[in-house]
Amino acid sequence: MMTDIEIAQSCQMLPITEVAAKAGLEADELELYGKYKAKLTSDTWARLADKPDGKLVLVTAINPTPAGEGKTTTTVGLGQAMAKLGQNAIIALREPSLGPVFGIKGGAAGGGWAQVVPMEDINLHFTGDMHAITAANNLLCAMLDNHMQQGNALGIDPRRVIFTRVLDMNDRALRNITIGLGGKANGVPREDHFMITVASEVMAILCLANDLADLKKRLGDILVAYNYAGEPVYARDLKADGAMTALLKDAIKPNLVQTLEGTPCLMHGGPFANIAHGCNSVQATKMALKLADIAITEAGFGADLGAEKFLDIKCRKAGLTPSCVVLVATVRALKYNGGVAKADLNQPNVAALEAGIVNLDAHIDNIAKFGLPVVVAINAFPTDTEEEMEFIRRHCAARGVRVALSEVFAKGGEGGKALAEEVLAVLAEDKADFHPIYELEQPLTDKIRAIATQIYGAADVNILPAAAKELANIEAMGYRDLPVCMAKTQYSLSDDAALLGRPTGFTITVRTARLAAGAGFVVCETGAIMTMPGLPKKPAAEAIDVTEDGKITGLF
Repeated sequence: MMTDIEIAQSCQMLPITEVAAKAGLEADELELYGKYKAKLTSDTWARLADKPDGKLVLVTAINPTPAGEGKTTTTVGLGQAMAKLGQNAIIALREPSLGPVFGIKGGAAGGGWAQVVPMEDINLHFTGDMHAITAANNLLCAMLDNHMQQGNALGIDPRRVIFTRVLDMNDRALRNITIGLGGKANGVPREDHFMITVASEVMAILCLANDLADLKKRLGDILVAYNYAGEPVYARDLKADGAMTALLKDAIKPNLVQTLEGTPCLMHGGPFANIAHGCNSVQATKMALKLADIAITEAGFGADLGAEKFLDIKCRKAGLTPSCVVLVATVRALKYNGGVAKADLNQPNVAALEAGIVNLDAHIDNIAKFGLPVVVAINAFPTDTEEEMEFIRRHCAARGVRVALSEVFAKGGEGGKALAEEVLAVLAEDKADFHPIYELEQPLTDKIRAIATQIYGAADVNILPAAAKELANIEAMGYRDLPVCMAKTQYSLSDDAALLGRPTGFTITVRTARLAAGAGFVVCETGAIMTMPGLPKKPAAEAIDVTEDGKITGLF
């Protein structure tokens, strides 16, 4: 059996100019990054702005197992299947982070015969967007520390610096560090921290900005610290916004690639959904809606994380209105939520499936709260039994929910036709009545409670004193009307990864709160969430190599 990278390397890619023409893009709207990658110029939107929008389809999932269950694969395969059915469809995805690539998850460009290519480039340096975000973030940190070193005219309190450095790599040793040691010439000593790049506010800003001018304004609005009088200090106060924008002037342009079957894919931005807002860029999604009759995008991890943030944050800020949600489920993940250990997921177990299917029910119910129709996609694995899959079909039918088997991993677009037909049927019905689950005018604590009780199913919310104090401070600063971005484990509806299925009676604990004024939301960390992951005992990096002729091996 061929590995993902072997399948990708066997693919005969189309020149990106041909893919662009297929998508309705003009040659002078491309900035080529070799033969198979391109960025779209800033002039592209001006030509497309007045075109009517296509229909927006969101792909999300139930709570996954630690191994991941193929949401990106389903998204890619659905796009390929739409093309096989003669539909004008484009997919819009996030860019992978190097952290998971070299850590536990491996690549993030789909899998099997439903991948975006060039897979190696996408999973590694791609067009340099991640590096640009890292550099812009850390330039701001360097300018902040330099300001304190060079007289500290703004009176920044080194104990109240809230903006941290980032690195696009899993490196637990950098979570908590001390900087400025070694004498006066080396800066002001203080405690600092690293987050992974995909958790950076700069990443969120890039993904939510409408254009270069909006990007610069948002970068200037980043809250970096407080001064000794307790007053906020922003990036614009350090005069860092212009240089940061210069570093991001190319990164803000959406990237164009293709699937194994030549379907156009706009891949841009990559915030994680468990610690950030989990959606690709507004620009890429809006451009896909202008170029195609059907734009298919994904939101990270389960619907309790990525979909909630997509619908409550991204759609609200960008004026997007989804028409359909595809909810990816697997027999494996449902059995995991029924209490089966990861090592035993390949064994038939209808009883565990019956116990775990309540997790699917929770996500179906949650999507309905946003007024959106749902199609369940059963992402097929070779170890699934017909009895197990039939159980899911009967369960969905009893709930009046459309369901289809997705075999895109093994069969590409051909294996996604049944799913695509169900999605097309929903789009034809046109029954979506989209609305967020809370109003922006509500207090921040009410928004937190709405997410925790309505989406997670919590009985109560415990906001720890430090978080409550910061939430009150944020409201006093005039930011009450911002949405909330909850950082939470992806493995459970609760903030405890061990509580599987559809837990009840639990309390969500909000440990910290911080203002992301540039991004335009308030981040609340729950449970034991880590914003800088660590590598596993046997990282994926150990299997990755390159041959003498430059061919990469072992990449997923």
